[in-house]
Amino acid sequence: MGFHLQVLVRDNNVEQALRVLKKKLQREGIFREMKQRRAYEKPSERKTREHAEAVRRTKKAARKLAQREGLIPAPKKKVRETGRRPAAPAAVSAEA
Repeated sequence: MGFHLQVLVRDNNVEQALRVLKKKLQREGIFREMKQRRAYEKPSERKTREHAEAVRRTKKAARKLAQREGLIPAPKKKVRETGRRPAAPAAVSAEA
């Protein structure tokens, strides 16, 4: 493979850099490719899988286009809880 991934480690925070690296590898499809290469895949199986992936991509693109054009409703957005506490109100000092 001829691509390079670069992750910067800030303030010696290796855990955060590892999380960022894993996310980049996931996005690039490295983990999926490693899993596929664990065992031999017959050419006929490979052709079938690639065809199914192409069909899936085409259907997804058509669905996204129909959603953008308003032909079908877009899925509801999920509201995520961040797990953080709300910020405390600023303390007001009364100097009188």
